Amino acid sequence: MLDALKSKSKSNSAVVSPRESKGLSPVTSQVHVDAMQLTSMLSNKDITINVSHEVDQDEAVILAMGYKQEFKREFNGWSVFAVSFSVLGLLPSIAACFDYQQLVIGMSPIPWLLAVFFVTSVAFSLAEVASAFPVASGTPYAVSQLAPKKWAPFLTWITCWSNWLCQITASPSVNYSGACMMLALRSYRDPSYTPTNGHIYGLTTGIQVVHAIISSLPTRWLATFNSTGTTCNIVFLVVVFVMILAGNDRDSRYNGDVPKFNKNAVAWSLYNQTEWPQGIAMLMSFLGVIWSMSGYDSPFHLAEECSNAAVAAPRAIVLTSSVGGLIGFLFMIAIAYTVVDIDAIAEDPTGLGQPFVTYLTQILSDNMVVAATALTIISSFFMGCSCMLAASRVTFAYSRDGMFPGSRWWKQVLPLTQTPVNAVWINLFIGQLSLLLMFAGDTAIGAIFSVGGIAGFVSFTMPTLLKITVARNHFKPGPWNLGRWSTPVGAVSVAFVTTMIPILCFPYVRGKDLTPDEMNWTVVVFFGTLLLVTIWFFVDAHKWYIGPKSNLEHDQLVYGDSGEYVIHGKEKDETSQEYDEKS
Repeated sequence: MLDALKSKSKSNSAVVSPRESKGLSPVTSQVHVDAMQLTSMLSNKDITINVSHEVDQDEAVILAMGYKQEFKREFNGWSVFAVSFSVLGLLPSIAACFDYQQLVIGMSPIPWLLAVFFVTSVAFSLAEVASAFPVASGTPYAVSQLAPKKWAPFLTWITCWSNWLCQITASPSVNYSGACMMLALRSYRDPSYTPTNGHIYGLTTGIQVVHAIISSLPTRWLATFNSTGTTCNIVFLVVVFVMILAGNDRDSRYNGDVPKFNKNAVAWSLYNQTEWPQGIAMLMSFLGVIWSMSGYDSPFHLAEECSNAAVAAPRAIVLTSSVGGLIGFLFMIAIAYTVVDIDAIAEDPTGLGQPFVTYLTQILSDNMVVAATALTIISSFFMGCSCMLAASRVTFAYSRDGMFPGSRWWKQVLPLTQTPVNAVWINLFIGQLSLLLMFAGDTAIGAIFSVGGIAGFVSFTMPTLLKITVARNHFKPGPWNLGRWSTPVGAVSVAFVTTMIPILCFPYVRGKDLTPDEMNWTVVVFFGTLLLVTIWFFVDAHKWYIGPKSNLEHDQLVYGDSGEYVIHGKEKDETSQEYDEKS
């Protein structure tokens, strides 16, 4: 597959030509959209964009996509991968997802291996789309250009809301898990302490506020912070991995009744703890892998802050999913060969409410349990911050297209930091509202984990479905592409997502055991929201929402040889004055 990856060069001189221009500034650049060999809201209209300064290739691409360059491109290939890998947060993600993987089908690494294969196919297809459409709005922009004209606004609308639900629930779910682990560690050191929902909510709120402050900083500082966080995450992951294998003293802790490591037959065996057949239970356990591996889309949303985005962003997506999947698999093997009693972990005899911490108490000394948990908490902090950063860029991008009420506020970029600060803080507010689900019980708050999985899948896969079906003859791949493997990999990813969407809505019990407390509320939270926004679209939004909208000044766009100016891809005519007044 890697042999099929291609890199095609584009000549700057063919698309960006500095010149002297009367009536403009002394140095002007012209970006000829159709010469860029890409698909955008301005392509195939013979449009030339006049810019009052010299532009580089990255700015030429974003201009041709229809947007101003509003951010500094201070992320490079490594730092954008750093954000993505930090959002992945393997150590805290694996710790947070015991309930959704190990306590569903057992400790075997087999579910992880199978799920990662399909998740990686989704990531590879997404990377190809990111190379073709390197803009912060991500998959909705791609959908708007690939979908049939009649259905493009609606499909873009649904993709936007799905992706936004994925992003907006990421930081609260990560920080909720991190707060629970902090309080579990206190309970471990002080058995008389029992955390309440109020304690968890308050601590999660504090973490969220700190992350909002960090996410409002200038891009250069954010790049440095996330690079540091990724380094810590990698180091801490290796340290905890070594602690689990080398510090494992379960043979002496259980007086020789168990060996130091499980036998192969035990480590690789499946243990169905649901009321469904083992095959269904296996698929249900993929939620733990899907959530642990989520975050590889972050480079897509940082494309407008990254240099050489059409190559660096897809490479970061592929690297995150591939490296993350491999490291996670090795971590699963370590857990499988050291776990003592899954039933005891499920019963939580320590009262910690954190299966991962309970697992550590079975194999490590007290001091090592504290150390491993502390490193996991620190990794969780960096992960939550990266999630907040990515979500704020999504909110900014969709506000730029006018999707939300109050979009004119959320799309503003603070001149001091050149970052979308308003988008950061509205995300914080909405995240705090979603965290109120914890007061409705564990099942309700658990919905934000599975909602993120489904919502992300819908968003990631919609452009892939379109590019291998209705758009297969006019999709223009970017510099990073899958070549002849594009359709087969895309078909596998679409089939996997189509299978998993209903599976992720299954409750773990059925029949008479299915009560409101045991219900999987994902179907209500996600599809209920999707139903509401669908009604909104057909009742009202279809009148004004058309998908991505250019924010270039209308006098920058010139149509063909006639010299007529165009506004957002439409020729300036007698309706222009009315349009200008509305703008």
